[in-house]
Amino acid sequence: MNYLVLVFIAASGTYFLASVTLEPKVNFLSEHPQPSLSSVYAILARYNVDPQMPIYQRYWNWLTGLVLHGNLRQTIQGGPVSTEMGQRIFVSTELLLISTILACVLGVLMGAWNAMRQYQLSDRVSTVLSYALIATPTPVVAVSLKYLDDQFGAPIQYTGMYDPREHGTVAIIFNNMEHLILPTITLLLIQVTIFSRYQRSTMLDVLGSDFLRTARAKGLPRRTAIIRHGLRTAVIPVMPLLVYNVVLLFTGATFVEYIFGWHGMGEWLVSSITTNDINSVAAVSIFTAGLVLVAGLLSDIVYAALDPRVRT
Repeated sequence: MNYLVLVFIAASGTYFLASVTLEPKVNFLSEHPQPSLSSVYAILARYNVDPQMPIYQRYWNWLTGLVLHGNLRQTIQGGPVSTEMGQRIFVSTELLLISTILACVLGVLMGAWNAMRQYQLSDRVSTVLSYALIATPTPVVAVSLKYLDDQFGAPIQYTGMYDPREHGTVAIIFNNMEHLILPTITLLLIQVTIFSRYQRSTMLDVLGSDFLRTARAKGLPRRTAIIRHGLRTAVIPVMPLLVYNVVLLFTGATFVEYIFGWHGMGEWLVSSITTNDINSVAAVSIFTAGLVLVAGLLSDIVYAALDPRVRT
């Protein structure tokens, strides 16, 4: 219930902020030939973004339409916001799915592996590379991968979801998978370094714990004791970070979407702000607030599954 209240407050606050700061009228007045002011206000009134209407009335229209009919209104271009959002969510999901799964698995394994080899050469090299990647802005990583690909004659296509010149379902699927390679590597490098750093720290705490020494004293080999008793304990503190990072990346992968030409949620948020699209910004805020709700529930479920003390 608390999460739902927070979603309502976040979405309402964003709607008011967008309504106060964005000026959709400018979009129409900058057209050539310029339409009459009366026709502009008529369009804005139809979209429920007319600045001449009191803001509380616009908010009430927007809220009742959303709650009673699931109506997210129209974009500034005139299309349904719900249709645009559905397409964007699909694109972002496809873009993030593989990189997220790989980043979670590899991040946990790399962090645990480096902790077991603390201060050895592999741990030091991994630490240096991780901090170098964390300090590198996402656009630099993405553009560097594109540059390397171009230097080798562009063997990997990377702009857009697929080449529109491809025909046939199978050909489009394979072409789509090829276009996923570079953005997936970009997102993977960014996420896996962060996850592995956190996992390494929690694993080091576990390696010095009493219960692990007790398991070793009972005759379990070090590797078996760590995998059977230590790894699950070390993963528990990292789980909330993993879940929130993964879920909120839907609107956080803006640079990757822009650079590789994927029209997902992050790109939509930025383009909606720059085009004064109040209804789309409000829709993205609802989606993001809903993601926080989902992330909180997932985090609690995973936490309870890993830690028996929470279930009692």
